[in-house]
Amino acid sequence: MNTRNTLPDGVISLPAHEAHARQVLDANAWAYFAGGAADEHTLRANPAAWEALRLHPRILRPVAGGHTRVSLLGRSLAHPILLAPVAYQRMAHPDGELGSAVAASAQEAGVVLSTQASTPLEAVADAIREDADRGPLWFQLYLQHDRGFNIELIRRAEAAGYEALVLTVDAPCNGARDRERAAGFRLPPGISAVNLASLPPRPARDLAPGRSGLFDDLLHDAPTWDDIAWLQAQTRLPVILKGVLHPDDALEAARQHVGGIIVSNHGGRTLDTLSTTADALPAVVDAVGGSLPVLVDGGIRRGTDVLKAMALGASAVLIGRPYIFGLANAGALGVAHVIRLLRDELEIAMALCGARTLQKLPDGLLGKPLQPVR
Repeated sequence: MNTRNTLPDGVISLPAHEAHARQVLDANAWAYFAGGAADEHTLRANPAAWEALRLHPRILRPVAGGHTRVSLLGRSLAHPILLAPVAYQRMAHPDGELGSAVAASAQEAGVVLSTQASTPLEAVADAIREDADRGPLWFQLYLQHDRGFNIELIRRAEAAGYEALVLTVDAPCNGARDRERAAGFRLPPGISAVNLASLPPRPARDLAPGRSGLFDDLLHDAPTWDDIAWLQAQTRLPVILKGVLHPDDALEAARQHVGGIIVSNHGGRTLDTLSTTADALPAVVDAVGGSLPVLVDGGIRRGTDVLKAMALGASAVLIGRPYIFGLANAGALGVAHVIRLLRDELEIAMALCGARTLQKLPDGLLGKPLQPVR
């Protein structure tokens, strides 16, 4: 585990942070944070899909006095960048989730804390809750097998000051993570999902010979649309669904009056060969027709990617691996550097595209790639 808290020389972009993090994370942590499902096609395709979109800038437009501000769930945010939930961050650096949250707050970015955080949810909230300039503070939820425990966890998040629940809906089971299995992944001593410490053991089901441990046991506890209604009845917080790719699911989410949806394929960590989030986003945006916020994650590596996501109708974006690599490289300072780089690149991209604000982007900003002259 790296304990460095100074920025490494020559790290001046998110891809550079990733390359340097490969040198400081051990093989166990690298497999967990950097790996994806199966052959990792989706893992690679996510950033490639944003890269493939072409910008068609407008020139000589007045952009002085512009800004990156957006509105989200009734709040005005300085910029549309949030930190996605990532588990076990103390595996990357001793600062862990506390470092990421403090860095995000300093950079006015939102934070979504993982259920499987390696730091108590109360400690993270206490560290930034009173910062008037911070972004949103949300808690990501995996529904557990015990409803009483779920209610207890929700009450803890409410009492600590979290402002929304982000329910991950695309992972009823783990993906086939070959890279983790090849590395023999295990949690290091002293690192665990501390917020689940009081979760009662899951009752074992007796399986007859030939029965499936997945379909006939584990998936009996997987959430359904009925659980969305149940969850909303248990909390005063808005519920945001993370892991939506299909427009019909987006429509059902809107019918159930959720607080928002996040177009996500879990960073390519669950099911391989899924649609990229850049490809899925437009249809989801069209399906809900502005009735609820649509956020997106997966493969955001440059400010131009953020601008493209906003041009496709996103309300905001989330990053995951990039800030973990920043955390690994330099603790809280590394996370702050990643956010600042992305925001600076977004401002540059807006200026060079003739976009004064994210609410009024130039018509035709995204179009078909220019064909080479033959």
